[in-house]
Amino acid sequence: RMDADMNVLILAGSPRPAGNTAELVKFFSDELAHGGANVKRIDLNGLNVSPCLGCYRCQQVAGAYGCPQNDCMQSIATEIVAADALVFATPIYTWQATAPMKAVMDRMYGLNKFYGEAPREVLNAGQTYALIATCGYEPHAYGADLLSEALRRWCEHSALPYLGMYAVRDTDDLASFQTPEAESGAREFAKYLLQKNS
Repeated sequence: RMDADMNVLILAGSPRPAGNTAELVKFFSDELAHGGANVKRIDLNGLNVSPCLGCYRCQQVAGAYGCPQNDCMQSIATEIVAADALVFATPIYTWQATAPMKAVMDRMYGLNKFYGEAPREVLNAGQTYALIATCGYEPHAYGADLLSEALRRWCEHSALPYLGMYAVRDTDDLASFQTPEAESGAREFAKYLLQKNS
């Protein structure tokens, strides 16, 4: 999909815009921009994104998002479709994404036309997904592995490449995410995303 600069959309799910997850996103975004990508971040907390109603009306609308709920998800969906790479950035709450992030993920149902009268289509076909997570337990064995697996299955179902997860454990609140290791890891993950989308 890349015939010009790469467009990366970061969906930030933390209720704390300057908290732990934001520290990782700061380094990650900086490295993306340094590599020539156009980076946009949407902070989901406080936006009006209602839960999915399970009405399936989006599945009857061909070639467009099609959700009947008129809230902030309409503009978010437009931004998602325009991106080359979509990054979910969230702290882990009860082994899942935060509530604002989960609402957006559920409402993205309308991007896959698999279950209704609309012809089969993935509106964001060719897009790559990635996850940045912060959590209180060891990330890959217990803290963020379930969310990463959910995204992997979602991408498999939608025939989208999943680039995996960069996650850091919180042992000392903000200080845990300002270490040289945390910064270098976020920057390396950004380089990996750039390379996979080149």
